[in-house]
Amino acid sequence: MTTLEQETIRPTESEGQPILELNNIGKSYGNVNALRGVNIAVRQGEVTCVLGDNGAGKSTLIKVISGLHDYTEGSLRVDGSEVRFGSPRAAQATGIATVYQDLALAPLMSVWRNFFLANELHKGPFLNIRTMKRVCGEELAKMGIIIPDLDCPVGSLSGGQRQCIAIARAIYFGARVIILDEPTAALGVRQSGVVLKYIVKARDAGLGVIFITHNPHHAYLVGNHFVVLKLGRVVLDAHRDELTLQQLTTEMAGGDELEELSHELSGIDPGKVVQGHQVDHGEIGAPDLGVGSFDGLAREPRFNG
Repeated sequence: MTTLEQETIRPTESEGQPILELNNIGKSYGNVNALRGVNIAVRQGEVTCVLGDNGAGKSTLIKVISGLHDYTEGSLRVDGSEVRFGSPRAAQATGIATVYQDLALAPLMSVWRNFFLANELHKGPFLNIRTMKRVCGEELAKMGIIIPDLDCPVGSLSGGQRQCIAIARAIYFGARVIILDEPTAALGVRQSGVVLKYIVKARDAGLGVIFITHNPHHAYLVGNHFVVLKLGRVVLDAHRDELTLQQLTTEMAGGDELEELSHELSGIDPGKVVQGHQVDHGEIGAPDLGVGSFDGLAREPRFNG
């Protein structure tokens, strides 16, 4: 067992070996089992999509991989060596970076300041602003995003652009595995497409990408491997050539549960139009509340003095 607060694992030389492996991972909070028997392998140059509805265990999985929480069962391996992360910085030291849904960006700070947030470059006692702006612009350009004014507040950018800044930042600071926490959840169709394009760019740059989502359509557009969680367990683990979008959507929606719901709704006429019910308010008496009369409420208001 390697303690990652003290030692950084060297990258693997074998392309076939997973960068990151979860073997029968379990996480319990008292009597609550948030994860049970989860197996996931993340390889270089692949997008592994982890899907699941609310409460499926996606957030707990992110916290375990990113070093925020320790696992209680199983083993986690990086480059074939079993590890336990003591903190998120320990995970980052091995090249595992997490882009959370809130992006960890400061909206009122400039683009380049956000790019180097907590990793600022110095020239003597002063910030090396010129170098940071140049590097920020170059790294964003590699992702295909051009921002003319890097001094503009990051909060003024679109949701897709902010996602790309967070992704480019993770890549620049040495990420080999990047975890994306619901990156398209709060975006429209167009901006979601922008983010999906940058996920592909991260994959093509040789990263192992873990794409956490509840949208099977987005996952199937970019994914190489698919894992579906339900109540903390893996209910589907398949490569892209082993299933269709329809199968993925059905499994994500609950499979047998969806079929049962469809059977229950089969007798409903979806084209039926119901006319609005006309109510004659004059024929409806005031309810007897048993607390006295409210007749005075309908009269003209009186003002003393």
